[in-house]
Amino acid sequence: MLLTCIALTGATGFIGSALRPVLERDGHRVRALTRHERGANEATEWIRGDLQDRQALKRLVAGADCVIHCAGAVRGADYETFRAINVTGTREVFEAARSEGCAHLLLLSSLAAREPALSWYARSKREAEQQLDDTGAPGITIFRPPAVYGPGDRELRPLFDTMLRGLMPIAGAPQGHLAVLHVDDLVAAIRAWLETPAIGPGPFELHDGTPDGYTWPQIAAIAARIRRGRVFSLPLPEALLRALAHCNLALARRTGRTPMLTPGKVNELRHPDWRCDNTALATALNWQPTITLERALADPALWRDRGH
Repeated sequence: MLLTCIALTGATGFIGSALRPVLERDGHRVRALTRHERGANEATEWIRGDLQDRQALKRLVAGADCVIHCAGAVRGADYETFRAINVTGTREVFEAARSEGCAHLLLLSSLAAREPALSWYARSKREAEQQLDDTGAPGITIFRPPAVYGPGDRELRPLFDTMLRGLMPIAGAPQGHLAVLHVDDLVAAIRAWLETPAIGPGPFELHDGTPDGYTWPQIAAIAARIRRGRVFSLPLPEALLRALAHCNLALARRTGRTPMLTPGKVNELRHPDWRCDNTALATALNWQPTITLERALADPALWRDRGH
């Protein structure tokens, strides 16, 4: 692998925290954006600032061979919260990169961008992709991962813990299909892209190698095999979820919090088809996922925080 200088956003988030040490071990020079002061003895060069700070972004990308944009908002009480980070922030990062002559740009979008009418989050992700498409600039690649999990994840771990104790709450569509991806496989895909960055814009979907995704009964059966005991499914009524989401959103707006459970999030959860296709990315890159959901659930080190 050709060693490069990599500008990284979202380096302290879930995916970025998994990616950054791997890039360092590969021998790359990593320059990462951070809102907080970091130790000077770390291997990464930290640039203090955020996605609204043009001077910080210019320092971030100056002399970089490529930019990997992982930062994004996943919570918010209105569309403008998502737009400011996911749309405007993305544009600022990529405009700074182009102004500094950086030719290889990777945007970590989301499978939700395929269904922009579902939620503020999905709409913002699609708009971020479209504004990059509209520029017509070369060197941009878009990845659309589905639900990503692994050590450091805070969204799926509670579900996994509960399932392996014998109870599986189901907030999604009862007959729905969903895709997942382990963070290590996503990192492997990014490493493969670094070796062959000029693969075209995509967007490229990714999943864990299960072509048809998972149904909730299949997930329950996986958990039952691993715990060697029955797993009881507990479908959550859609009306209850929507009532909770509306209450949560109203409370968040009064308190200034950034909520996760909103009406849009319920729309995402209840969407019946989150299947996706690895074919285009596997053809473009020498990459195949290796961690199925069953393999991960059978090994707590693959989904629980390290040290637990």
